[in-house]
Amino acid sequence: MLKMLDPLREINFYSVAFRMILACICGGIIGIEREYKHRPAGFRTHILICLGASMTTMTSQYLSLVMNYTTDISRLGAQVISGIGFIGAGTIIVTKRQRVKGLTTASGLWTVAIVGLAIGAGFYEGAVYASVGIFLAESIFTRVGHYVQKYSPEINVYLEYTERKCLKPVLQVYRENNVKVLDIEVAKASENGGSRFYAMFTLRINRDRAEQQLEKLLMNVTGVNLVEKL
Repeated sequence: MLKMLDPLREINFYSVAFRMILACICGGIIGIEREYKHRPAGFRTHILICLGASMTTMTSQYLSLVMNYTTDISRLGAQVISGIGFIGAGTIIVTKRQRVKGLTTASGLWTVAIVGLAIGAGFYEGAVYASVGIFLAESIFTRVGHYVQKYSPEINVYLEYTERKCLKPVLQVYRENNVKVLDIEVAKASENGGSRFYAMFTLRINRDRAEQQLEKLLMNVTGVNLVEKL
């Protein structure tokens, strides 16, 4: 712990101002990365959550230390940790291709709320370290995830087709190209009085064969309208 910050750990005008400014800075830095990627919760949302969580902790301390109320100062903070889940859930969506998006944003919102609680409690060192870690996880470490996915032998493929019988030649293409089907999910949707079929495949492929080449072979199957790697 830095001794030079000890005066700012008390509840006074300067410490309150410092905590609110630091909450805006930490929340803003994390939110900028989400804003840049056009995620549902961006710059302003992260600032508001971090600032609100910080104010929650300071309010608890104020009631206990200044107003001398006999209250559990951790109770309000506990409600923030559980309540932020409602906001996080709003950023998670499931696309028509059954892809889940928004998990990173939701977890970032939850963590930035805890950063705000730490700032409000005067734990500045932990809040700054956590903010740096969150920023790295959402920006730099993303490249690591992409690298792992790029060289993974398993891929997910979304396929739309017009008739049930189209599935048989699709499976034949996989067999001819030494592609192992690990999992398959088939469904039917009705649109404008017609029917549309789609399938989700989990495949193990040979990296010597380009994914683009496999996609072209699937698109050549009669009745297949769309092939997309997820």
